Amino acid sequence: MMSTPAGKLPPIVLVVDDEPLLRMLAVEVVEEAGFTAIEARDADEAVAMLESRTDIALVFTDINMPGSMDGLKLAHAVRNRWPPIKILVVSGRQQHPSSDLPTNSCFLGKPYQASVLVEKLRSLVPID
Repeated sequence: MMSTPAGKLPPIVLVVDDEPLLRMLAVEVVEEAGFTAIEARDADEAVAMLESRTDIALVFTDINMPGSMDGLKLAHAVRNRWPPIKILVVSGRQQHPSSDLPTNSCFLGKPYQASVLVEKLRSLVPID
């Protein structure tokens, strides 16, 4: 994991994916990029975490998930309820034009290279 300046905690990224292996791999890349990762299995769990915390800087969500909403709906819910939070939406099944995404968010197709993911994360939430 990258070091952060003394006394400064790394930004927190909420990784939302219903596939445990993919979630685990994403968490690993997020942490190696210098962020702190927390995990949710679906949008409902992610919303519960967002409601209970004030320190999440970015939501990294897959689109295709079971539950009350998919990742795209989650992204819009995050934008509406927590406007400062940045959003990274990923999918291996579909491509989404930027017009489908909320503001301050971006899309990354799967499979992605770890270096590209790190670049996207840091462009949304720079690490000092």
